[in-house]
Amino acid sequence: MQVEGKNVLVVGLARSGLSAANFLLKRGAQVTITDRKTPQELEGSIAQLAKPAQLSLGNHCREDFLRSDFIILSPGVPSDLPELLEARTRNIPVYSEVELAYRFLKGRLIGVTGSNGKTTTATLIGKIFETAGLDCVVAGNIGAPLIQSLNPSTGSAPPSTTYVVELSSFQLENIEQFRCDVAMILNVSPDHQDRYRDFNDYLSAKKQIFLNQSGGQYAVLNADDPHTLKMVADRRAMTVLFSRTQVLRQGVFLHDQRIKIAWKGEKIDLMAAGEIRLRGSHNLENVLAATAAGFLCGVDQEAMAETFRDFAGVEHRLEPVLNLGGVGFYNDSKATNIQSTLQALRAFSEPLVLIMGGLDKGADFSALAPLMNQKVKRLILLGAAGDRIEAALGEDVPTIRAREMGQAVQMAYEHAVSGDVVVLSPGCASFDMFEDFEDRGRVFKEAVQALKDV
Repeated sequence: MQVEGKNVLVVGLARSGLSAANFLLKRGAQVTITDRKTPQELEGSIAQLAKPAQLSLGNHCREDFLRSDFIILSPGVPSDLPELLEARTRNIPVYSEVELAYRFLKGRLIGVTGSNGKTTTATLIGKIFETAGLDCVVAGNIGAPLIQSLNPSTGSAPPSTTYVVELSSFQLENIEQFRCDVAMILNVSPDHQDRYRDFNDYLSAKKQIFLNQSGGQYAVLNADDPHTLKMVADRRAMTVLFSRTQVLRQGVFLHDQRIKIAWKGEKIDLMAAGEIRLRGSHNLENVLAATAAGFLCGVDQEAMAETFRDFAGVEHRLEPVLNLGGVGFYNDSKATNIQSTLQALRAFSEPLVLIMGGLDKGADFSALAPLMNQKVKRLILLGAAGDRIEAALGEDVPTIRAREMGQAVQMAYEHAVSGDVVVLSPGCASFDMFEDFEDRGRVFKEAVQALKDV
């Protein structure tokens, strides 16, 4: 892909936009950056630019879009901006940062998407390769943008590298040639209802991960999820299923509480499910998906089993924080949708004090009612969605309102007794009170640790 001398517009100067801009600047592109945030709000990002770029901040300018040779769109920016729609009518290409990175990548690519479990599964796959002593980079929505894996001077990376890329639906909206050797959709449930017109639009964005795959690649799908199971029929790649509840003729599955692999007549007994360190049935599904990726890439089986025995989890995802006076505290700040909170509730047998709330994404909170009634002794509400959550669940569980996280944690501890668990699993986005879910999780952990000093 030729970028030197090209007029490129980068829309959005968050993490992936900044990385894309720096790569393009170092490769000799003429880069313009547009963002609705002001120069003051973006001062930190501007300071990190590799070279001077033209800045068009505070609002979007139509002319910036129309004079571009191509546009790089950050995942947080909606694809239906009027300026983008007009640019497309003039055949100006619009790419995501992962599409830009792919044009320069060499090596094997494993793509991981789904409504829940992406980060844990991508991290597990990376740990499997690391344990086996194989060259692997974990990137994408998980943290470092994929474009950062490339050497900006040469525009390439070693062909022996395997790239494990966590992909959000936003990143997948604007791909063109991007192709995974192993592409997986872990599950699909309603999410980002504030961005998509309906569930089918969201589903279509997820299915983009299979775009451009051929018979030489693999599509890994959850046999227990009705939405992913429907995708089997129209795949060009070879379909590989995983299941927690079914014995599969071919695929990765749980049987007699052991992880099994059946593939082209070969049957492998990998390990006992009880040896897995991660908590919750949803994490067992993540392990099965990671097993499929490792097996298809020829990773040593003992390296996989060793990883699953040792891996304690990812920060902000059912992360153990502290046990204080017999009360366990868990940080599940990454639970930004209802399905994630449901999974958190199912992961515990202990009585729960639950902290929920944040920025409402249009979810149906009443879906939590049955488990609230069974498992939650007290619900503490925080943030902008508090009224809607209380209206949906107030009859099923006693609720309390908190002004900020420190107060929520203090209230939770006061209503818990030894043997209970306090879990932050918001079921909402974080942007009403925090920079992101990571910031929210850090504030929660700091508030929990502060209880020791009370």
